Amino acid sequence: MSVEVLRPGMLSTLQDLGRHGYQHYGVVVDGAMDEVSHRVANLLVGNDEAEATLELTLLGPELRFARDTLIALAGADMAPHADGRPVPMYRPLWIAAATRLAFGAARRGCRTYVSVGGGYAVAPVLGSRSTFLSGAIGGFQGRALRAGDVLPIGDAGGERFGALRKALAPGKPGFSAARWFMASPEDLHLPTPMRVTQGRHWKLFSAEGRKRFLGSEFRIGAQSNRMGYRLEGPAIIPARAVDLVSEAISFGTVQVPPDGKPIVLMADRQTTGGYPKIADVIGADLPRLAQRCPGEVVRFARIDLDQAQALLLARETALGRLREAVRTGGAA
Repeated sequence: MSVEVLRPGMLSTLQDLGRHGYQHYGVVVDGAMDEVSHRVANLLVGNDEAEATLELTLLGPELRFARDTLIALAGADMAPHADGRPVPMYRPLWIAAATRLAFGAARRGCRTYVSVGGGYAVAPVLGSRSTFLSGAIGGFQGRALRAGDVLPIGDAGGERFGALRKALAPGKPGFSAARWFMASPEDLHLPTPMRVTQGRHWKLFSAEGRKRFLGSEFRIGAQSNRMGYRLEGPAIIPARAVDLVSEAISFGTVQVPPDGKPIVLMADRQTTGGYPKIADVIGADLPRLAQRCPGEVVRFARIDLDQAQALLLARETALGRLREAVRTGGAA
């Protein structure tokens, strides 16, 4: 089984949950920018959540499937359609052989995730199928998709896929969709502040600097990418000059370089950094941040670690309910 790329979109790459265990060698983690949408798309087709999905950015591709294929879509709304007919998101879909699945520009959000039953059958590199664009490894030939690429798809046989197939409604020409679906997570696109916890170097910033960080609006700059979001707004300067030793960083760390313009480190972040770290975006809000586009405005609100952990646990509980609903063929 395979899927052919007729049109590649703006930036379409294979991503999974990341390349872990090699940061001490300088190998970046990578992985899906919006982990929740990635995991949801996989769960909806009965995959393991760690299988690779196709991450689409801002403007989606056009794909043609060689055989009937079980898929699911989650994340940003890119107006998907199959041979001209609108395709629903957040539910299992069977796409008929030779059908063209096309996407437009994102109408809400930034990134869409396309899963296929059985996963994309590309060879893992250092235990991951994620694409590391700067290093040209992983994914499909270490790069974004191009027109003419043909992506292999794994075997979608077995009892779990058969049960999903039986749950689908009578098919329209080109595709058929399950009667049940997952409600679209509206909070993924809410314009509420991104919640942060106090960073390692919080106290290096003056009270005025911390107040400015939490009380200001910042625009995501045009130079933002999978490595980091550069924020445009008031400068946040440490209370005194500092000379820090580079140390480990994580997804969501907010660094402040000498110009005072914060940078939120994202999925393709480097392994270490030496700029002061004023805050960390909480894990529960990273998918929301990943769905914000360059030019959009973000604000920050500080919470404590216990609150951040409770929010993450609530997210995992919701994903557990979805996992069970797919297993039993019920509504989520």
